[in-house]
Amino acid sequence: MPELPEVEVVKKSLETRLKNLTIKRVFINNSKLRYRIDKKEFSKIKNLQIISVKRRSKYLLINLNQNLTILAHLGMTGKFFIVDNNKKYKTSFYYSLKKNDSKHDHLTIFLNKGFKLIYNDVRKFGFIKLFKSKNIYKCNHLKSLGPEPLTRDFNISYVNNFFFNKKTKIKDMLMNQKFIAGLGNIYCNEILFLCKISPNRVVKNVNNKELIKIVRFTKKILRKSISLGGSSVKNFASTEGQNGNFQIKFNVYNKENSKCKTKKCSGVVKKTYTSGRSSFFCPRCQK
Repeated sequence: MPELPEVEVVKKSLETRLKNLTIKRVFINNSKLRYRIDKKEFSKIKNLQIISVKRRSKYLLINLNQNLTILAHLGMTGKFFIVDNNKKYKTSFYYSLKKNDSKHDHLTIFLNKGFKLIYNDVRKFGFIKLFKSKNIYKCNHLKSLGPEPLTRDFNISYVNNFFFNKKTKIKDMLMNQKFIAGLGNIYCNEILFLCKISPNRVVKNVNNKELIKIVRFTKKILRKSISLGGSSVKNFASTEGQNGNFQIKFNVYNKENSKCKTKKCSGVVKKTYTSGRSSFFCPRCQK
């Protein structure tokens, strides 16, 4: 599932290509996603202009004039393609173009200047909805989200207050979208490795120095991942998003039985499960 950095890369791609374009018509090939696409509602966006594309957590917000916003979540396999005068482009580096992609195209937005925006989703766990822009942050999907990790709101004081006397495991806490918005399994594993904290440590036992590390390394890892994917966005037209890939930088995620990358550590990465989700960590240096 794409996490905050991947969705941020998609956001930048969409805004770079689509901002100020006008919607000419909408074609819904299959409305049966996680939530059914409301054809009547989406008929309202004809002739509207895309004024901006934003991200909140793992959600994309395509803002239109006339106080309307398209809210999209990519689920497990959702992705956007952009077609520019019959040439098809990816909007991120975490998936590849395939010959039979089009059979999973569920929604196509036709725009002026020869552009099309296509929502494609093999497993159909993603969704696309239309909201009044003024109400978007009050909708059920967004209203309970925690702070964005790259903002000043995610700081040591906030983390300390949220952690106080809780018996939740640290991995579960980082995955909790009410605590912090946008993290998923991959980045939680990587953050905890750099912090040298076991994924199964109870949060009330995290000390002040470790709190500082959690905030610092969360921001560092996310910025690094976005920058690697961002190189694909910068050269989007020519590279089709193939240059950036944070996966080659993983320290522990999916690295079971690999030697720990910490200097002078002789440990080996192990795989365990935290609340049913796979956790990768070095038992020697993550305590």
